[in-house]
Amino acid sequence: MLSELPRQPRNPDLLVGFDTADDAGVFRLQDDLALVQTLDFFTPIVDDPFDFGRIAALNSLSDVWAMAGTPLTALSVTCFPKKGVDWAILSEVMRGGLEVLSQHKVTLLGGHSVDNDQIMFGYAVTGIVHPDQVATNAAARPGELLVLTKPIGTGVISTGIKFQTAGASVAGAAVGAMLLPGEAAAQAMRDFHLRCATDVTGFGLLGHLWEIAQASRVRLEIDSAKVPLLEGALELAGRRMLTGGDKTNREFVGSGVALREGIGSELISLLFDPQTAGGILMSVPQQKVEPLLARLRRTYPSAGVVGRVAGWGNPAILVH
Repeated sequence: MLSELPRQPRNPDLLVGFDTADDAGVFRLQDDLALVQTLDFFTPIVDDPFDFGRIAALNSLSDVWAMAGTPLTALSVTCFPKKGVDWAILSEVMRGGLEVLSQHKVTLLGGHSVDNDQIMFGYAVTGIVHPDQVATNAAARPGELLVLTKPIGTGVISTGIKFQTAGASVAGAAVGAMLLPGEAAAQAMRDFHLRCATDVTGFGLLGHLWEIAQASRVRLEIDSAKVPLLEGALELAGRRMLTGGDKTNREFVGSGVALREGIGSELISLLFDPQTAGGILMSVPQQKVEPLLARLRRTYPSAGVVGRVAGWGNPAILVH
């Protein structure tokens, strides 16, 4: 459908648009300043409305951090029914989001709400970045290593929470991971002069890897045994606590990924599992990996190398 829409004339100040499937758009205002803009909102994935608001805020801010930017302002996007649900729930959702914005010095300018049977919440976020520091999907180079800051599995755990099959410790660990901000990763990207990154969210780890492979024209080789997993995620995947994103993410990647025989079906499900407020995935020159990991692990204990970048080939992703 979108392919039928007319193309706008290319603006020379548009540094990152939608053609590379990046997390946010980047528009140059002057030689040393560019705007970073994004929008994200979604349905509740945890039971506590305050936590939902906090996670929604961090999920939205993460798109700016993944571009190596600094978020400055936000507009809330709210869908909530006028009848049948206690308005105190919406108050708690907004309170959670506002707490996160305040913690990261992001100013809430206002927002928009609609009457809707399905609750949804999130933010449009505007940030800034130096044009020479922008990190995108299109800058991975052969020989670099792939570093992931957080474990995966929030999709299956959120489904487990919904169906009351995720234990308290499993749910708590997942919420804790989602509440880890990407701000420290963004600062590390700027300090180490990294130019390729994405946050792992709705398309799952393999979906976001595929976007990097396509935009950068490289092949990505993933060591499945090194991908960090959230506590209880494998068990819940084995119990088929899967989201609709499991199927659509497989269709999205299609024949672009080759999976080695012998990888368990539960682990494969987690590699396709849609994430919320997931980790940031970076392509890193080898000589920078060890000092970068030493820095990242101060904030992200599970940060580690999950694969490498190779020359372009088909399929675009090999999972060992």
